[in-house]
Amino acid sequence: MLFEIALQTVIAVNKGPGGKKSVAPRFTKKSHVKLSEYLRNMATPEIEAQLAPLRTAVKEYGDLIRTLKANGAPKMDIDKAVLELKARKKKLEETEVSLAPKEASFDRLKLEDLLKRRFFYDQSFSIYGGVTGLYDFGPMGCALKANMLHEWRKHFVLEEGMLEVDCTSLTPEPVLKASGHVDRFADWMVKDVKTGECFRADHLIKNAAEKVILDKKADETMKTELRDVLARLEGFDDKDMLEVITKYNFKSPTTGNDLTPPIAFNLMFPSQIGPTGDFKAFLRPETAQGIFVNFKRLLEFNQGRLPFAAAQIGLGFRNEISPRQGLIRVREFTMCEIEHFVDPSDKSHPKFRKVSSCAMVLLSACNQMDGQSAQSITIGEAGVVANETLGYYMARTHMYLVKVGVDPRRLRFRQHLNNEMAHYAQDCWDAEILTSYGWIECVGNADRSCYDLKQHSRATNTKLVAEKKLSEPRAIDIVEALANMTILGKEFKKDAKKVNLLGTLLKALKYQKNISGPNSTCSNVHVEEITPSVIEPSFGIGRVMYAVLEHSFRQREGDEQRTFLALRPLVAPIKCSVLPISANERLNPIIEAVREELSKYDLSYRVDDSAGSIGRRYARTDEIGIPFGVTVDFESEKKPWTVTLRHAESMEQIRLDLTELGCVVSALVSERMDWTMAQQKYPRFEAKSD
Repeated sequence: MLFEIALQTVIAVNKGPGGKKSVAPRFTKKSHVKLSEYLRNMATPEIEAQLAPLRTAVKEYGDLIRTLKANGAPKMDIDKAVLELKARKKKLEETEVSLAPKEASFDRLKLEDLLKRRFFYDQSFSIYGGVTGLYDFGPMGCALKANMLHEWRKHFVLEEGMLEVDCTSLTPEPVLKASGHVDRFADWMVKDVKTGECFRADHLIKNAAEKVILDKKADETMKTELRDVLARLEGFDDKDMLEVITKYNFKSPTTGNDLTPPIAFNLMFPSQIGPTGDFKAFLRPETAQGIFVNFKRLLEFNQGRLPFAAAQIGLGFRNEISPRQGLIRVREFTMCEIEHFVDPSDKSHPKFRKVSSCAMVLLSACNQMDGQSAQSITIGEAGVVANETLGYYMARTHMYLVKVGVDPRRLRFRQHLNNEMAHYAQDCWDAEILTSYGWIECVGNADRSCYDLKQHSRATNTKLVAEKKLSEPRAIDIVEALANMTILGKEFKKDAKKVNLLGTLLKALKYQKNISGPNSTCSNVHVEEITPSVIEPSFGIGRVMYAVLEHSFRQREGDEQRTFLALRPLVAPIKCSVLPISANERLNPIIEAVREELSKYDLSYRVDDSAGSIGRRYARTDEIGIPFGVTVDFESEKKPWTVTLRHAESMEQIRLDLTELGCVVSALVSERMDWTMAQQKYPRFEAKSD
């Protein structure tokens, strides 16, 4: 009864004027997608008046779930309430995004045109028609990715003294059977009954439902029902999806044919090792398992001490049924994963105080259940993260993402609800970045407890434990059965020495006369064996890279067609352009000196001496995110040689001696100096308008 009352309450408060439900904003590739500068900052009285009923509706279900759990309600009732809670959360979030100011609009088509035209990345095998979910990185994308990985290695591996490994992508089936991937790493799939074409069931339902909702001629009752379906879709199982497909007569989107019932499709790419085909294997879905199976070697390398962290950068593979959204959902992707092994009884971190003042936007599970917005708070004050080590890595993750160019106003850490977490997890926080596709999970931060090591230990009968020194010796009683070796020697002959092994000893137990009475002794132990817990930050570099590109995309004021990328110098593919004002050969010695000066400081550069105005060449280099430009003009010929240095984002220039160029650009790229400091030190150069 309580559930039904709450359900009616939520439905009532979600109705708009006249009792009609508002249509959720639809994010499409062809639309200008509205983005909030940051949703928390939109809380004007007018906006809050629209959001307050939705927040109340979410809180109703949060309270309901707490009540159901406290009263020991059936799991079915709790699951039903959780689905409704997630539906109301989604409605609230979509409404927040729809209320974003118009000036926050974003044209994804222009960004995608730039990225494809300048070959940051493009679909693989495009001359053969392309393969969805596979992408090739061009010179600019490859350099950007390499720079982001370089910064990741510096920020985590070097800073924390981690043990880096590089494990094989081809993984034997027993390894992934033990980890649970063989049985559980799956999505629901439907097929065209005639052509056999496959579709991911939840994506097909979503696309078909959205088409009906946008159809002006469609029945309003059906539209309302389908909006509720979309809100609940994430929690549907195969029976729920089949019911929706059957009820609304959804067909294959390409042929209009009927569809099969949903079946589970394992997302791992199967393979085989050796010529017989008997040794089954998979391409790894994550890099973590390679670290877990090497735990003993890593612990030994670390002199048997906890805590320690291992890191790996490598490829992961998911045989997605229907990849989409560019780099957001792909079949082959680069991952950066850390496995921090720690004593399960002490998850403090010695460096936590150094990051405790790091301000972050946290969306806790409680806030989600109460319909509250994310909260900006320091990690030291938060009090909602399970332990210091997890909090430390969340703060370090935040610092890295901002360092490589993620807008901190569009970054949040969302805590998993209980029903989202794996049964073995203690706490999980996803770093989510707001893009034109909505909030995208880019980094998972999880306390995986001892699950993985215990699973592999059980599967291989291998101890994956560490020794923990006790603060003071502990007395224990030892009771052991003593074998009568005289009798066992006659009985087992050459196997007598093996009687202490479990298999032989069990065999020996058939002969009661062979076992002497139990012997009880007291012993002091100074160490105990423990299975470490694991704190895991897992980065999807492709998703982070796309978010950085989107957050860096700009249009020149007064000229919407002139777009460029304001990438952070730290990760920019090329740090500096070299632009001679003229093709006159008199400038060649100066250009050569500029090249040598930049090379001396290991700065990547690109010389553009092509035909065309200097302004047009500036625009070309701005497009690919080159943050600084060196111009060699006829004034440069005066001794000592000088050049102008241009800041791409502001288009301002300074003039400096050529001999200082490398040092200054290096300082700007490493952010030891900012552009304002450079302007204070060197005279401003007024050039003709770009």
